[in-house]
Amino acid sequence: MSAPAQAAVREATLPKGDAFVTAQIAGIMAAKQTPNLIPLAHPLPLAKVDVRFEWMPDGVLRIESEAVTTAQTGVEMEAMVAASVAALTIYDMTKAVDKGITIESVRLLEKSGGKSGTWRA
Repeated sequence: MSAPAQAAVREATLPKGDAFVTAQIAGIMAAKQTPNLIPLAHPLPLAKVDVRFEWMPDGVLRIESEAVTTAQTGVEMEAMVAASVAALTIYDMTKAVDKGITIESVRLLEKSGGKSGTWRA
Protein backbone atom coordinates (compact mmCIF):
# COMPACT_ATOMS: atom_id res chain seq x y z
CA MET A 1 0.00 0.00 0.00
CA SER A 2 1.08 3.58 -0.49
CA ALA A 3 2.94 5.55 2.18
CA PRO A 4 -0.13 7.74 2.96
CA ALA A 5 -2.26 4.61 3.40
CA GLN A 6 0.37 3.04 5.64
CA ALA A 7 0.48 6.16 7.79
CA ALA A 8 -3.32 6.26 8.09
CA VAL A 9 -3.42 2.59 9.12
CA ARG A 10 -0.56 3.01 11.62
CA GLU A 11 -2.06 6.15 13.15
CA ALA A 12 -5.68 4.88 13.07
CA THR A 13 -6.79 7.98 11.16
CA LEU A 14 -8.73 6.26 8.39
CA PRO A 15 -12.23 7.63 7.70
CA LYS A 16 -13.74 4.29 8.80
CA GLY A 17 -11.67 4.08 12.01
CA ASP A 18 -9.01 1.74 13.38
CA ALA A 19 -8.33 -0.84 10.67
CA PHE A 20 -6.38 -3.20 12.93
CA VAL A 21 -9.14 -3.56 15.52
CA THR A 22 -11.83 -3.97 12.88
CA ALA A 23 -9.79 -6.47 10.83
CA GLN A 24 -8.96 -8.52 13.92
CA ILE A 25 -12.65 -8.81 14.83
CA ALA A 26 -13.58 -9.57 11.21
CA GLY A 27 -10.95 -12.32 11.02
CA ILE A 28 -12.16 -13.96 14.22
CA MET A 29 -15.78 -13.80 13.07
CA ALA A 30 -14.83 -15.22 9.66
CA ALA A 31 -13.00 -18.19 11.18
CA LYS A 32 -16.22 -19.12 12.95
CA GLN A 33 -18.08 -18.98 9.61
CA THR A 34 -15.66 -21.22 7.69
CA PRO A 35 -18.13 -24.12 7.25
CA ASN A 36 -20.61 -21.65 5.71
CA LEU A 37 -17.97 -20.33 3.28
CA ILE A 38 -15.97 -23.42 2.26
CA PRO A 39 -17.94 -26.33 0.82
CA LEU A 40 -17.40 -29.58 2.73
CA ALA A 41 -15.67 -27.86 5.68
CA HIS A 42 -17.34 -29.12 8.83
CA PRO A 43 -18.21 -27.05 11.92
CA LEU A 44 -15.55 -27.25 14.62
CA PRO A 45 -15.43 -25.98 18.19
CA LEU A 46 -12.81 -23.22 18.12
CA ALA A 47 -10.96 -22.75 21.40
CA LYS A 48 -8.95 -19.79 20.10
CA VAL A 49 -8.61 -17.59 17.04
CA ASP A 50 -5.94 -14.91 16.94
CA VAL A 51 -5.16 -12.41 14.18
CA ARG A 52 -1.88 -10.49 14.36
CA PHE A 53 -0.40 -7.72 12.24
CA GLU A 54 3.26 -6.92 11.62
CA TRP A 55 4.82 -4.22 9.45
CA MET A 56 7.72 -5.64 7.47
CA PRO A 57 10.82 -3.50 6.74
CA ASP A 58 9.68 -2.97 3.13
CA GLY A 59 6.35 -1.48 4.28
CA VAL A 60 4.34 -4.65 3.61
CA LEU A 61 1.73 -5.48 6.23
CA ARG A 62 1.92 -9.14 7.24
CA ILE A 63 -1.24 -10.69 8.65
CA GLU A 64 -0.88 -13.93 10.57
CA SER A 65 -3.70 -15.95 12.06
CA GLU A 66 -3.81 -18.86 14.48
CA ALA A 67 -6.76 -21.13 15.17
CA VAL A 68 -6.96 -23.78 17.89
CA THR A 69 -9.58 -26.46 18.53
CA THR A 70 -10.12 -29.16 21.09
CA ALA A 71 -11.35 -31.49 18.31
CA GLN A 72 -9.02 -34.08 16.80
CA THR A 73 -8.56 -32.29 13.50
CA GLY A 74 -6.60 -29.42 12.02
CA VAL A 75 -8.10 -25.95 11.72
CA GLU A 76 -5.91 -24.60 8.95
CA MET A 77 -8.91 -23.57 6.85
CA GLU A 78 -10.28 -21.52 9.75
CA ALA A 79 -6.91 -19.80 10.20
CA MET A 80 -6.54 -19.03 6.48
CA VAL A 81 -10.11 -17.74 6.24
CA ALA A 82 -9.41 -15.48 9.24
CA ALA A 83 -6.25 -14.06 7.64
CA SER A 84 -7.94 -13.60 4.26
CA VAL A 85 -10.95 -11.76 5.65
CA ALA A 86 -8.69 -9.63 7.86
CA ALA A 87 -6.75 -8.62 4.72
CA LEU A 88 -9.95 -7.81 2.85
CA THR A 89 -11.11 -5.74 5.80
CA ILE A 90 -7.85 -3.75 5.79
CA TYR A 91 -8.41 -3.14 2.07
CA ASP A 92 -12.02 -2.07 2.59
CA MET A 93 -11.10 0.36 5.33
CA THR A 94 -8.10 1.78 3.45
CA LYS A 95 -9.46 2.00 -0.11
CA ALA A 96 -10.54 5.62 0.38
CA VAL A 97 -6.84 6.49 0.71
CA ASP A 98 -5.36 3.96 -1.74
CA LYS A 99 -7.39 1.84 -4.17
CA GLY A 100 -4.19 0.21 -5.51
CA ILE A 101 -3.54 -1.94 -2.44
CA THR A 102 -2.80 -5.57 -3.27
CA ILE A 103 -3.40 -8.69 -1.22
CA GLU A 104 -0.92 -11.46 -1.90
CA SER A 105 0.29 -14.86 -0.81
CA VAL A 106 -2.20 -16.50 1.51
CA ARG A 107 -0.48 -19.67 2.67
CA LEU A 108 -0.29 -22.17 5.48
CA LEU A 109 2.80 -21.78 7.66
CA GLU A 110 2.19 -24.58 10.16
CA LYS A 111 -0.46 -27.02 11.30
CA SER A 112 -0.80 -29.78 13.83
CA GLY A 113 -3.54 -32.30 14.52
CA GLY A 114 -5.77 -34.21 12.22
CA LYS A 115 -4.85 -37.30 10.22
CA SER A 116 -1.74 -35.73 8.70
CA GLY A 117 -0.19 -34.64 12.01
CA THR A 118 2.27 -31.76 12.17
CA TRP A 119 3.35 -29.86 9.06
CA ARG A 120 5.58 -26.77 8.70
CA ALA A 121 6.31 -24.72 5.60
